[in-house]
Amino acid sequence: MKTPVNIGLCGFGVVGEGLYQLIRNNKIARTDIQKICIKNRKKKRSIEAKYFTYNSRELIENDSVNLVVELINNADDAYEIVKNALLSGKSVVSGNKKMLAHHLDELMKIQKQEETALLYDASACGSIPVIRNLEEYYDNDLLKSITGILNGSSNYILSEIFLNNTDYDSALKQAQNLGYAESDPTSDVEGYDALYKLIIIATHGFGTYVSPEKIFTYGISGLNKWDVFYAKEKGLKIKPVAQVAKTGKGKFTMFVAPKLVKPEEYIYNVEHENNGVVIEGECYDKQFMFGKGAGAFPTASSVLSDITARSYNYKYEYKKKNYFSRMNYVTDVAVEIYLRYENVLDFSYFDFEEISEKYASKSFNYVIGKIELSKLLEMNGLLRKLNIFIAFTGK
Repeated sequence: MKTPVNIGLCGFGVVGEGLYQLIRNNKIARTDIQKICIKNRKKKRSIEAKYFTYNSRELIENDSVNLVVELINNADDAYEIVKNALLSGKSVVSGNKKMLAHHLDELMKIQKQEETALLYDASACGSIPVIRNLEEYYDNDLLKSITGILNGSSNYILSEIFLNNTDYDSALKQAQNLGYAESDPTSDVEGYDALYKLIIIATHGFGTYVSPEKIFTYGISGLNKWDVFYAKEKGLKIKPVAQVAKTGKGKFTMFVAPKLVKPEEYIYNVEHENNGVVIEGECYDKQFMFGKGAGAFPTASSVLSDITARSYNYKYEYKKKNYFSRMNYVTDVAVEIYLRYENVLDFSYFDFEEISEKYASKSFNYVIGKIELSKLLEMNGLLRKLNIFIAFTGK
């Protein structure tokens, strides 16, 4: 039977207000927003002041509130709100991917300890229900890999570059003007946003939590016209890809990086702000999920789905973590990359196992070769200081 849901909402930005409008305008049965915690007292709001508070403890300590919905930007503040709500015995719905990626292991333990629930389908891929599908449908040992375009901002930029011949700076500006990228786009274009989502997805897909600093993460900010020229000459596109995949019995690896994508791949035609996720299994080959990855109502609809699920006492069981043998995360895996560089000094940092293709000219140089993922991970901080661009080939 459905339990009445009385919500204490933290955050009234794009997604928070979108959720409010969805619940109010559609008259969602037995669901009510009791109070909304906001930070900015001066900002004009679209609803009456009586709904607002400025202290999240008022939500957590309010006996009439049985579900805290956290939709704020600051990951540290979100962590305190979510943790305190769970410790107080309240269930929580969150959309804060950065907070979850850094603290999910701890929050899983608190849920179990306090016999409550934390749901967060909205934290990864907006309207695409990838987390709950991994939790419920792909709850066996046959999953081989999860590959996706998880960041709509980077994908929008690359779509403009490849489809409309827009330069990188102009494409980024367009993404910002449309609200797909922040004024500081670092999290999007450097791959961190996709990284946080991948950690959450991998926890449900493969049952092991991996902290962000252990995963190779590289973005699209170093892209230039020669990389686009190379890709188009080969009939390829460059896409912002995040992947987690089995590498052998009881082992898996994961990374976030641009990838040279062939026309026959599902994600080749995922354009602009859309996300796409490919799930590969031993018996069903590949299955594809596609949808809006950002925006007020796509994300709010995912939050609302979690709220509805909680009204029926749904919670994640973390089946792969609790009922299967633990899988080990490894980085001693050879991957093939395209490396574009300007000078020999930059190239000298890369310890390739083998090089299958090499090109040199006055304009630019590149190599295609295999290198161990662990060596790229060791260079993670250095790479952004070099005049280079890296894209995985998929081999």
